[in-house]
Amino acid sequence: MALDRTTAAGLLAELVTQRTLSGDPVPQRSSMDAVVSVLSARSTGIAVEGDRDGPHPWLLITNDAPPTAARLMFACHVDTVPAGDLSNWQFDPFAADIENGVLRGRGTSDMKAGLVAATAAVLEAFENGVPAALLLTSDEEIGSLGALAARHAVAECSVGAVVVPEATGNQVHLGHRGALWVDVTTKGIAAHGSTPQRGESAIMKLVDVLARARDELPLSTDAFLGAETFNVGMIDGGSAPNIVPDTAHVVVDHRTVGDGSTLLSWWRDQPEVDRVEARIDLPGVRTPGGNRWIDELPQSVAPEPVTYFTDASIIAAAAPGAPIVVWGPGTPALMHAADETVALEELDAAITAYTAVTRAWPTVD
Repeated sequence: MALDRTTAAGLLAELVTQRTLSGDPVPQRSSMDAVVSVLSARSTGIAVEGDRDGPHPWLLITNDAPPTAARLMFACHVDTVPAGDLSNWQFDPFAADIENGVLRGRGTSDMKAGLVAATAAVLEAFENGVPAALLLTSDEEIGSLGALAARHAVAECSVGAVVVPEATGNQVHLGHRGALWVDVTTKGIAAHGSTPQRGESAIMKLVDVLARARDELPLSTDAFLGAETFNVGMIDGGSAPNIVPDTAHVVVDHRTVGDGSTLLSWWRDQPEVDRVEARIDLPGVRTPGGNRWIDELPQSVAPEPVTYFTDASIIAAAAPGAPIVVWGPGTPALMHAADETVALEELDAAITAYTAVTRAWPTVD
């Protein structure tokens, strides 16, 4: 039994009320259980494997099909970024209320509407004997950690094509840049704040490095993926105003088009730097055009990649050769922003489009 609009909106509201923050496995497990419950109640013969109780839970839900049957996979993360300062929101980010056909709350666009649309499509695929799979992952927002834990299952799944239902306004995209998050630490010598000449400021060392980075970082460009970027996302140092700081630390977010080794080498070569560690290092993703499956999708293909990273960085390596598209309901500009919403019409459109794709996928006799 397929999901009607009311049931789909209800599932989305249920998922939004669950505060599935990255790094907290308990509510993420609860969201996965809610999806499995919907599928189990409406379809027989499904199989669920995964690691529900680990620090980065994941589930792979499939139907009965020969091991060699190529499956259409929908890959969805259940976690969200924090809501942040609630005074910046015009509504409760976890109330999941509906106003003028818009469901409001954290995670609506990124990517719980996509998860609901994928659930509806996979349900129909299961009912019609189409070999399909729904991958549910955790902690995507902090480095695709759930997908990393699930990569061996993806590799064993005979994946034929992948839809990653991130927010794209329901337009198909063929890739994205990679992500390299670099922890950089500088060391100094502590001294009394009244005699800074007797110490060595780790913060001033870090300031010098960051100033140099703005002009000297070897940022590359790619004809499709675009330009590499550099963002100082977190910075800290020192212990009191009247102490020369002996430690300072920054986390730099690079979006990459290469393998990141050149950027890591640059940070490690700076004389002020004491330690450099890659917090996450995910490769970029690109699916070449001219693929028959992509050409027959019921949506046009955008000429540019999406700006953010996705679990596709892990899935592409685990399922080499399978075309991957980033394609889902929701507004990219609302991802990680206050007042995040999704229009229920977009959810409906995604369900219709995904269902058309599953119907066109070969069944197994």
